Amino acid sequence: MPLNVADYPCPKIATDIIIEYKKDGVLYIPLIERKNPPLGIALPGGFQEIGLTLAANARKEAKEETGLEVIIDHPENPFRVLSDPGRDPRGHVIGVVFIAKGYGEPKAGDDAKTVRLYTPQEIKEMRFKSLFVFDHEKILTEYLHHRGYI
Repeated sequence: MPLNVADYPCPKIATDIIIEYKKDGVLYIPLIERKNPPLGIALPGGFQEIGLTLAANARKEAKEETGLEVIIDHPENPFRVLSDPGRDPRGHVIGVVFIAKGYGEPKAGDDAKTVRLYTPQEIKEMRFKSLFVFDHEKILTEYLHHRGYI
């Protein structure tokens, strides 16, 4: 008898994206304020859609939430994969995080109430203040360390 994948409950998958956006020679990271619970500041991202690669899903979510076109640095090699069952209060969600370059003019849309540009220094100063949702503070701290900002 063939295996029926529907018989095996499994976690949801989400893609998140760290967008490096330059304006007037300054590096910014666009972050969104979530429109829906859980509320707070987050990386652009969303649940994986059937029929899309992880990278294509991340690009789609970036465009929907920030208005930016993105080029992902390494589409086949994500920056981080996070699987802690407690990382999302809505349930067990595996997160796949990409780093990309962003182009265009930021404009909030879809699940984003607002989109704002933050310098790496501003993000560094926002840590430890319970501003971020999910494990996005951890992801951004790892990114800042990876890029040599901390």
